[in-house]
Formats: sequence, structure tokens, C-alpha cells
Amino acid sequence: MRQIDTQVVVIGGGATGVGILRDLSLRGIPALLLEQGDLAHGTSSRFHGLLHSGGRYVVKDGKAAQECIEENKILKKIAPHCIEETSGWFVYLKEDDPNYLQLWIKGCAQAGIPIKEVPLEAAFRLEPLLTRQATRVFEVPDATVDGFKLLWANLKSAQKYGGNYQTYCKVQSLWLENRQVLGVYAKDLITGEMIQVHSKIVVNAAGPWSSEIASMSGFDVQIQKDKGSLLVFNQRMFKRVINRLRKPGDGDIFVPHETVTIFGTTSHTVELADDHQVDEQDVTYLIGLGQNLVEEIEQYRIIRAFAGIRPLYESVDALDHEGRGVSRNFALIDHEQKDGVRGLVSIVGGKLTTYRMMAEKVTDWVAGKLEVPTECRTAEEPLQNELATAVWDKARQLLGAAAADKMMERLNEQAGSVVEAIARQPLLGQFVCECEMVTQAEVLHALQDPAVHSLDDLRRQTRLGMGTCQGAYCTYRATPLLQEAFGGWERTVKEYQILLGERWRGITPVLWGEQLRESELARALFLNVLGFKAEESVE
Repeated sequence: MRQIDTQVVVIGGGATGVGILRDLSLRGIPALLLEQGDLAHGTSSRFHGLLHSGGRYVVKDGKAAQECIEENKILKKIAPHCIEETSGWFVYLKEDDPNYLQLWIKGCAQAGIPIKEVPLEAAFRLEPLLTRQATRVFEVPDATVDGFKLLWANLKSAQKYGGNYQTYCKVQSLWLENRQVLGVYAKDLITGEMIQVHSKIVVNAAGPWSSEIASMSGFDVQIQKDKGSLLVFNQRMFKRVINRLRKPGDGDIFVPHETVTIFGTTSHTVELADDHQVDEQDVTYLIGLGQNLVEEIEQYRIIRAFAGIRPLYESVDALDHEGRGVSRNFALIDHEQKDGVRGLVSIVGGKLTTYRMMAEKVTDWVAGKLEVPTECRTAEEPLQNELATAVWDKARQLLGAAAADKMMERLNEQAGSVVEAIARQPLLGQFVCECEMVTQAEVLHALQDPAVHSLDDLRRQTRLGMGTCQGAYCTYRATPLLQEAFGGWERTVKEYQILLGERWRGITPVLWGEQLRESELARALFLNVLGFKAEESVE
């Protein structure tokens, strides 16, 4: 059994867990993060990508709204490369509740959320697809955030200050003696090796899996797993985030991202933390609701459906609530007070927008237990340093401005070596993925990362296969690079099966019209160009 010593173990590689690792590292506290899959494979990458202004919560949950607007401002300052300041509109329709409208306006004022009414004539000119049933439109400082970029930026910052992490390492149980946590027992899912990690503190930041982690040692953490389904359209339908101005419900928000639009969401309580299946009924239901904001929504092509699990915290006084009735706030659970066990803390609930604040509260608790006086500085220190102008200019000369900017945002301080590789061998500047402008050089760079164990890991790091073709073209273009990195054709085929199976799961519920035709083209590519056999395909 391999043994590791550290001061803090963080369980969970989503935004909150990685944010905690960064905060601990900046304060000089040795920490190890353990994640059972790849980073950002769970809730932190399965949401609509909204950086909340707090406008959705001002009527029901004023505290959550205040936290959102505070963190909205901070993240725009420390992580501008991860955020597009689109702004957002709340759209009031003829049939909506006038009492709720007045409560919303009052709530925004109380939470400190600036709002500005947009004249209807201007609104229809600026957003031509917006329904003409709108009677009032208000602008708020919503924005969009790339969860992958945000998470990797936090991780790289943590590593600079000594933070460590291991993916595909599943915690099996907590190590307890005399009601004191001494660490965890974990299994390396790549090698099969068992690991004993000794630490003074264990932080449970496992999101939808938090209750399972706690229950390993007989503790109870009430987490409601609330599944939300979303649709991805193959074009940017709006320049801004579009919210319906009513009590938050299903199918009331459109979020633009790059060249696509994400629309959602639904709310269903489920049993499993990885229940990400979306069926045709969900799609039909959402399209019907979407007509309230985009009257001709059925004319627009949907390229994918996906779902994420909201880990909602069920406090004792809210156990009769479900889904949207549960607060979007977060809670820090000190298990010494709750269960008489020292050295264990759970952080549950919340939203990606408030991940940094959640991490700060947890790290304050840890620092207090370890008697570390260093204060938090994650609200001031940028997630990445400004790159040298010479590197940026050279990248733009080699790749063009748009592709260079995308690459630099993904790689930041590691971009220099990729730029130099392209300068030496210009063919490495050819795009493998045209949708996301991913070059051969960037793919080769990512494949050298010891944390990249699969094609799906490569996708999360580079966004390969996440554009409008959903991997139809870029995956087969990457074949020679993958075959060399994965050690042969058999392993490469296996990786294709896993990736395309996941892509297919999201495509199947929307398989009609143009999407059906493109899927048939993709099938022909893999069966004929790459020589796959029909029995090798993933159902």
C-alpha cells in the first residue's frame, strides 16, 4: 500500500474542491486533492454556464442573491479570461405575475443588484429573436463562464504554490481513530494500487457524492440530487443571457456561449449522482417551454442534450422541499459539532458562481484548526498572470488572432512552448478541431500531461469534439496523434468508443432533421474512413 503524508485531503475535483486547493496552497497549507474521475467531469461542467448576477434568487433567497452579485464582481476581476461579460436580460411577458415583478425589482435593490430597464423598441432591435409577447425588459450584470477554463486556471494556480492532486483516485473510506480523522484510504483506478493518505484534516467537497463520502463512516449529510436537463443549439441565438422574469422554473433561460446557445433547465430529484440521461420527453418539454421566449424555436437546430446534478443541501427545517423549493445557498458542516468527529468538514450546496466564497469559508475553518494565521487572498490575486506581449504577438502571427486568443486562454503560461513548436514545425499549427480552433501542437502538448488518461480527458482540457460537429470530424483527424500516445490501434479504438458513446448519448434525444443527417455522415466516417466495424460501435 502506498503511503502519502499531507496536512489536508480535499475530496472532489469540481470547482469548489479545486478552489479550496488553491486557497489552501496560497496560505502555505500542504494539501492533496483526490478525484474519482477527471477534473470537472461532474456538476462543474454540466450546467448552463451562467455567472449569476443573483437576479434569479432575489425574491426567494436574498442571501444567495447577495453572495452571487459579490462573487460576480470578484470573478470578473480575477478570471476575465474565463468570462464573457454578456450582461443579462430579465424579460417580463404579458401573462406573468405583476406582483412578482414588483417583488423582483424591490429584491434587486435590497441585494445591491443594479438593474436598468431597456425600452422594448431597443430590445427587439438588439435581440431580434426575442418574443414580441415581452412587455418589459430589465438588464442585469449576468455573464457567461467557461467552467473548464475556470477550473483548470484554479488548479494551475494551486500547483504554483505547492498544491497537489490525483485524478482517477477513488476514496474508499475515511481513516478514523478515537473519533479523530487521520486521513483516507483510496484506490488508484488506473493502477489498482491502494493508497493510505495521512492528514490532519479531511474536506468533503464531493458535490452530488458528498452524502456517499460521509456515509462511508456512518455520517449523514442530507444532499438532494436534483437533475437539470439542457439543450445546446448550434448557433448563438442571443448576444445576452435571456431570463424569464417570473418565479424560477423550468425552461426559462437562454445562455449564449461562443457560437452556441444553451437552453434549460428542468428539475427532477434522482437517486444516482451520475444520472445524466436525457430522453426525448425532456427535449419535447423544454422546446414547448422555450416557445415562450423564442416563438419559432422549433426551426433552430439542436445539436445535443445533456444533464447535470445539482447537489442541494437539505437543512433540517427544509426536508419537505424538493427541487426548486430547496435553497441555492451553501452550508459548511463541522462534523465535530454534528457527529463528534474531529478533523472532518463537509461543504455542500451552493453554485459555481459562489465556488470561491465557499472555498474561502472552508479554508478559514481549516486554517483555524491548524492555527495558520494567513488570510485569504483569492479575491485579489488573479488566476493567471499576463503573458508576455511577444508570445501573444507570435501566436497571432502563426495562427491568426481568433485561434491564438483561444489557445492562449486555455494554456496561458504553458502557451510559450506550444507557440515555439508551431514556429519550428508550421504543420503543427493545422487545426485538428476547427470548431474550437485546437491545433495539432496543442493536442500533442495535452497528451504529454500525466493527468490525461483518455480521449475524454483530452476533450476536457482542449475542448476537442465539443463544437457544433460534436466530434464528427476532429476525432478522426486526431487519430495518428492518439494512436502514438495511446500505444496502438486497439487502445485508440477503445477510447473512440468511450468518447463517441458519451457524445451519442447526448445526440440521441435530438436525432432528427439536420442533426440526423450529420450523425449519419459521422457514422460513415468511422465505419468507412477509419475502418471501424459495426459491432465496435457503442449503443
